[in-house]
Amino acid sequence: MTDSVLSLLPGDFPDLDDSALRNGGERTLVLAGGCFWCTEAVYRQLEGVLEVVSGYAGGSADTANYQAVCSGTTGHAEVIRLRYDSARIGPATLLKVFFGIAHDPTQLNRQGNDIGSQYRSAIFWQDEHERRLAADYIALLARQGAFRAPIVTTLEPLEAFYPAEDYHQNYAAANPAQPYIAAVAQPKVAKIRHYYPDRLKKEIQ
Repeated sequence: MTDSVLSLLPGDFPDLDDSALRNGGERTLVLAGGCFWCTEAVYRQLEGVLEVVSGYAGGSADTANYQAVCSGTTGHAEVIRLRYDSARIGPATLLKVFFGIAHDPTQLNRQGNDIGSQYRSAIFWQDEHERRLAADYIALLARQGAFRAPIVTTLEPLEAFYPAEDYHQNYAAANPAQPYIAAVAQPKVAKIRHYYPDRLKKEIQ
């Protein structure tokens, strides 16, 4: 995401009450924000995020593979499934990072040069509390004018999550010199470290 689309700095994005989902247990959240290599790299930095798995959601099991999804005809989006400790980090903070750093929610069916519905901005909700929190946060960002263009993020019920092929997992960390990772993922990792130093895992600080 280019800074020109932002009206607020990522560190100034608003907070939202997520106490209904801060139950002290482990929860999951499934987010689509373009190439999963990049979104995965961002969330792996955060304290309280226990696991990040790249995968697919929105389509059927028989097309949940990289070659098919890249065709843009399967209904799937590239997603990440976050498993997090809700006593240490809440879903509102995860959404704050999603909108402010991890991707550009104003681009319809694309992220930069990655074009197609598989790169759409979406939140795959698992219950009504999660759906409402996402809807309320999008409305809050709109009211505060966080972006210079409308947010186009869709809210879609999670029917199933399909893990991506093994070589996609933790791809950015395993391939730091890959040109796409250097150009797209690493600047996002730098931003999360800059704007959220108090949220980073101890070994990163």
